Amino acid sequence: MFYSTRSKLIASFLGVSLLVGGVSLFIGGQLLYKAVLSEATNRVRLDLNAASEIYQNRIENVKTALSITTLGLGFRSKLKRQDSQELFNRIRRVALHANLDFAGVTTSDDKLLCRIGANPLSHDAPQPVNPLASLALEGPGIVAGTMILSTEMLAAEDPELAYRARIRLLATPRAAPRAEKMETSGMALCAAIPVLEEGKILGIIYGGVLLNRSKDIVDTVRDTVFQQEIYKGHSIGTATIFQNDLRISTNVLTPDGKRAIGTRVSKEVKERVLDKGERWTDRAFVVSDWYITAYEPIEDIFGERVGMLYVGVLEATYADMRRKALTILVLITLAGMALAIGLGYVLAHKIMSPVHRLIRASQQVSEGNLSPEIGPQSKDEIGVLQNTFKDMLVSLEERDRHRRAEAENRLLQSEKQASIGRLAAGVAHEINNPLTGVLTFTRILLRSKDIGDKNLSHLQKIAESTVRVKNIVKGLLDFSRQTDLDREPTEINRLIRAVISAMENQALIKGVSIQFNSGEDLPMLTLDRNQLQSVLVNLIINALDAMEHGGNIMISTGISLSASDTGKKGVEIAVTDTGCGISPEDLDKLFEPFFTTKEVGKGTGLGLAVSYGIVQRHGGTVRVQSEVGRGSTFTIWLPVEEQSGKDEDIGS
Repeated sequence: MFYSTRSKLIASFLGVSLLVGGVSLFIGGQLLYKAVLSEATNRVRLDLNAASEIYQNRIENVKTALSITTLGLGFRSKLKRQDSQELFNRIRRVALHANLDFAGVTTSDDKLLCRIGANPLSHDAPQPVNPLASLALEGPGIVAGTMILSTEMLAAEDPELAYRARIRLLATPRAAPRAEKMETSGMALCAAIPVLEEGKILGIIYGGVLLNRSKDIVDTVRDTVFQQEIYKGHSIGTATIFQNDLRISTNVLTPDGKRAIGTRVSKEVKERVLDKGERWTDRAFVVSDWYITAYEPIEDIFGERVGMLYVGVLEATYADMRRKALTILVLITLAGMALAIGLGYVLAHKIMSPVHRLIRASQQVSEGNLSPEIGPQSKDEIGVLQNTFKDMLVSLEERDRHRRAEAENRLLQSEKQASIGRLAAGVAHEINNPLTGVLTFTRILLRSKDIGDKNLSHLQKIAESTVRVKNIVKGLLDFSRQTDLDREPTEINRLIRAVISAMENQALIKGVSIQFNSGEDLPMLTLDRNQLQSVLVNLIINALDAMEHGGNIMISTGISLSASDTGKKGVEIAVTDTGCGISPEDLDKLFEPFFTTKEVGKGTGLGLAVSYGIVQRHGGTVRVQSEVGRGSTFTIWLPVEEQSGKDEDIGS
């Protein structure tokens, strides 16, 4: 039973189902993976934009708080009198309100009046001035942004800040090598505001926030952008601020649940973001989990890249989403495969039942019963097989009768074709004479001087239409092959030069150059000079029509062997243009009568058909090679031997 057609059909359905299902699962899984990864990547890009906005807003908050302070008359008054204690009290209140880690005031000659992290009245030793204040004093106005402060400067502002800035570098896989073991400088968001009165600088107020070990910005990003989403005990999103390649502020956790301060970014990310200044978006292993990450460089107030801003989305959430969708896809595919197998069994039974009846009928025929019962006739391919089986029982006499009928039909068809040829020739002859009269009298009327402009226009249209009809009639006459060949010895190169000379003006109008590469020592050919000339003119006109302004037509001649008659020599004429070319589906129709690719009114579709007939009656052939957009080459081959003068005639 395993070799039966039914078993093979069921096995085929099963194989096709497995193949289609497997391919669908593979392609669907890949598309699903790419779609989920693309969605996660797009989200993390947007999250990074939001984090960057939060980072910049924090700088603006610092600048705004200090700017508002400079507007107070009391502050200006105390600054004029250089009242350090009162200034200290005021900037301390501003620092508490704006959550500033450091703040201070300097004079117009770059001397420190007070800072919140030191005793404002202590003058035991000169206090170093924050370089941010000096920069604002030198520059054209407000200075705000990111700045790297040395450990000495941080200690001068507040010893606690210098302690916070000290971060030990932890060993991190794939990180770029660094010689130092401890980071002592700090990265701060700061601003310095000149205090002006009547265009003169009274002093500088400055302040800022140290980012090292700070939770403010990164937790704001997590709570605002990721809305505290939790997945299996982990925050779905994380944010980090890097000083160089070192995590100085982050909510990425180590396996023991601590913030990953002191870990570093991979060498690849550092080179792309810090060294090249590019954004990075990709999946990456961050400390202890896989994340879809995004990084962008942080530039300080001098335009130097000093750190990076990072956001990441836990990849596990998207992996589970992808896994669930893939599971559903697998179940749907398996259900489809099971349904296909069941349908295969039912269809196999339905298909094989009439086949089994035909097998039994064949056995009856072999036993001599020529009228076996084959059951109800199907309406599908099995029904065709049943009809074929019936046809096999028809006698030899019936088959002979059909053959005779087919032979008579073919003969009738041949006679119809011959009649069409004679009809075309007769109609052409009958129409030609009246047309000649119409054209003659129209031209006589055109020469009259008393015809109005409107009538003159109508007569010109009549003349143009009559000339077109005469051309169609001439084409019909040529196609019906009623014209005899008037052969004479002809030199091909001279004939071609005459044709080029006649066509040069028309080519010049279109800006097309015609070049002729004449072969040497070509033999004389006995042919109808006028008809072959019309063939060449037709090919050149077609080439001109195929080109816009510009282009080139190359005509060449030479000796070659026949492609169809081995060993037979002849003269080859090739006409090559640089026009639009001919599409492959039109190549086989070129020489059919009335086929044309030109616009209505610009071609009858008889030119190439007539040309083909003329060359064929000379015993020659025509070949076409073309490529769309590159141009076409028409090659005429004419035999060297003089023809006997037998002209093919449709009506003979």
